[in-house]
Amino acid sequence: MKIVFLSAFYPFRGGISQFSGLIFRELEKKVSVIPLTFKRQYPNFLFPGKTQLVTTEEKADKIPAEQCLDSINPISYISTALKIRKITPEVLITRYWMSFFSPALSVILRLQIKRTLKIALVDNAIPHEKRFFDSFLTRLYVNSNDAFIVMSDQVKNDILYFRKDAKILQLPHPVYNQFGARLERKDALKNLNLEHLNEKKILLFFGLIRDYKGLDLLINALSELPLDFYLIIAGECYGSFEKYEIQISSLGLSERVTVFNQYIPDDEVTNFFSVAEMCMLTYHSATQSGITNIAYHFEIPVVVTPVGGLAENVLEGKTGGIVKGNPKLIAEKVIELAHLKQTVDFAQYIRELNRQNDWTAFTEKSLQFIKDLKAV
Repeated sequence: MKIVFLSAFYPFRGGISQFSGLIFRELEKKVSVIPLTFKRQYPNFLFPGKTQLVTTEEKADKIPAEQCLDSINPISYISTALKIRKITPEVLITRYWMSFFSPALSVILRLQIKRTLKIALVDNAIPHEKRFFDSFLTRLYVNSNDAFIVMSDQVKNDILYFRKDAKILQLPHPVYNQFGARLERKDALKNLNLEHLNEKKILLFFGLIRDYKGLDLLINALSELPLDFYLIIAGECYGSFEKYEIQISSLGLSERVTVFNQYIPDDEVTNFFSVAEMCMLTYHSATQSGITNIAYHFEIPVVVTPVGGLAENVLEGKTGGIVKGNPKLIAEKVIELAHLKQTVDFAQYIRELNRQNDWTAFTEKSLQFIKDLKAV
C-alpha cells in the first residue's frame, strides 16, 4: 500500500508535529509512506508564539518530509495537489486541527483522482476558540474526505453533526514515549534549580498556555490548598501572561508558584514530570489532550475537568480524578487523590492503560480500518 501523509512534520515543533512523526515511524514499518509538510504553516502575524520551528538546540526526529504547502498561498494548494496526484497514492491522509487549514486541504483533497482514498486524522473539528466561519470551513473539509480517524467522542460527534453518514474510527490517543525514563525526583529538582521544593507536593500545569486551558481555575484552586502544595507552570503563553501574574500576586501565591514561560523541548520534559505529584488539566473546553498521555508515560496521575474527551481516558481513583471546573472542588479532588496515593498504586493502573494505548496498536488499527474501506 502506498500512502501520502500530509501534516505538520519536522522542522515544525509542537504536539501535532510530534504525533505525526511517531505515526509516520510506525507506518513506514508496514507500508510505503511519503510524508509531506508545510513550507509555511502559519503566517507570523497569526502565530502567537516565539517560533514555529525546531531550534538547533532541540533534539527532534528529523522526519524526511518534503516542504511543499504554503497555508496562505493558493498556488501551492494546486502544486501540492498535483504533486500528490503524480505520486498516485492509494491513500491520502491529512491532519486537521484548525479550520484555518480547511481551504488548503479541501482544495488538495478535491483535486485527487477518485481511486485515492482520502482519510482525515482529526484532532479538533471545531476549534476551542470559535470564530463565525469555523462551521463553514469544517463542513467543507469534512465533505472532502472519505473517512475519519478521531480520538474522542467529542470530535466524533462534531463530525457526525456535519455528515451523518461519516465512516469514523475512534481510537484513544497513544501514550507519548519519546521522552525517556523518569528521573529521581531530587535530580530533576536540581536540574530545574528547585531543590528547595523537595518537601512540597508539586502540581504541574504543562503545555501551551491558552485561555481555554483553565490556568485561572488552577491558580484559584491553589489558594484553597494547604501550604505544602506548590504549582509549577511550564509552557509558552500564547498571549500575555500578565493577567495570570496579577492573579497569582493578588491571591498571595507568589511564593507558591514557579513559572517557566517558554516552549519546553523534548529533552527537558522529563524534569517537570519527574518532580510532579499530579498533572493538572483544569480546562474550560477541550476535545482531547496529548498532555494526559505525556503524564501517563511518566506514570503520573492527572486531574481533569469533564469537558470534551478529557475524561474518556481517566479511571477515577486509579489513573487520576475527574472534577467540575470549580476551584474549591478542584482543591478537594487534589487532596482526595493525595490521600489515595498512600494506598492506591496509581502507576500500576496507568501502566495497564498504557499497554492498550501504544503507537503500534493505533497504527495497526488505523491500517486495518483503511484496508476494510478499500475492500468495500
